[in-house]
Formats: sequence, C-alpha cells, structure tokens
Amino acid sequence: MPSNPAPRAYQIVLQAIEEDLRKEKLSVGDQLPGERALAEQHGISRASVRDAIRILDVMGIIKTSTGSGPNSGAVIISNPSAGISQALRLHLAAKGINVREIVESRILLETWAAQMNPRDPVYAQQVIDRTAVLIMRMDDPQLSREAFHRIDAEFHVLLASMAGNSVVESMMESLRNSISDYVSDSVPSDEAWQPVVRVLRRQHKAIHHAFATGQRERAAQLLEEHINWFYSQTRSM
Repeated sequence: MPSNPAPRAYQIVLQAIEEDLRKEKLSVGDQLPGERALAEQHGISRASVRDAIRILDVMGIIKTSTGSGPNSGAVIISNPSAGISQALRLHLAAKGINVREIVESRILLETWAAQMNPRDPVYAQQVIDRTAVLIMRMDDPQLSREAFHRIDAEFHVLLASMAGNSVVESMMESLRNSISDYVSDSVPSDEAWQPVVRVLRRQHKAIHHAFATGQRERAAQLLEEHINWFYSQTRSM
C-alpha cells in the first residue's frame, strides 16, 4: 500500500503553530519566534519558514511588520475573512465557482441571520443605529458608486452580525469581498447607475425598518428580493 507522503517543510511550521494555538501556548496578540529560531526548532531552512509565514499572512492568522519592538515581526491575529476572500476570488477568476453561486450563498447566510433572534440586544441596537447612519450616507447624491458599494457591503455585514455567529459574519464579509470587483464593474455607466441606486436606497430602507421593528421573517424576505433584484439587473446590462 502507498505510504502517506511526507509533509513539505513549511507544513511542519503550520502544524506546529496550529497545535500551539489549540493548546493555548499561543494566542491572539502573541509574537511568533523569529525565522532563525523557527528554522532551528523544526530543523528546516529559513526559506521554508518564510513560506509558512507568507501562507499564515494570506490566511489572516498573522500580521507581519518590520522594525523592532512587541508589535514587529509576525503577530498572531484572527481575521478569517481575509483568507477565505482571497481563496474565493482566485476560484472565481479560475471559473471554479461563479458569481451566481456566491449570490445564492449570500442569500442563504443573510436570510438565516435575519431570522435569528439577536444574541446580544445591546449590540443589536448599536447595529440598528449604525446602519441608520449608513442609509443616510447612501442617500448622498454626490456619493460615488465605489463609495456606495463599500457602504452597502458594511450595511449587509453589520446586519448579519446581529445573529452573533462569527463564522457567518466572516463568511458574509468574505463573500462580499470576493465579488467586489464584479459589483463595481456590473453597471457600465453613471447614467445607468442612477435608476439602479434609487431602487437600492428604497430597498435598504425597507430592510432596515424590518430589522428595527423586529420583523425577522419580513427582513429575510426583503433581503432575498433585494439580492436577487440587483443580481438580475447587473446580468441584464
């Protein structure tokens, strides 16, 4: 029977860091040992250590910075959406997945989150207040399309965060980021954008009202209609 292939050198570092995180020998905010120390500890080259560090950086597990002091080098963070977004964007570009599948996944996550009772009522009210401000900002007639899309993304991610599920929140942010270029390029001109943005503003206000008044099922229905409507508009342009 074929034996399992030996792990690549950089995988040794990844596995060791995963184990240290699981056993709480490492936690968010801790600094990883330097390249030389990690290379000597695991008996691999510094080049392999650098490969591992790059992978952890892309995955959103660490943040690297130059200089000296407690915040220099590689510091443990937790930004799961960063790695997921990057992977989704690459698979979209390679046609392994398509935008329609991203849209369907968004609908599943957002409508589920909308129907959940908030785990933290105080935080939920903060989200309602914050998204009300975002709606006012989206009403600005001088707002660029790019700025509108950024605020729109924040609006949706914040509402999904009310369910109190960090995985859903990270996935939501990742899905939005993965198609950000598609969204930006979906409407060909400012002239074509004006009738679209008028509808989006009305939809956002209706969604926000449903959340603010505790109409969970209505909020989920409005979200699904809103996401499908925008996708249908961009497909027809």
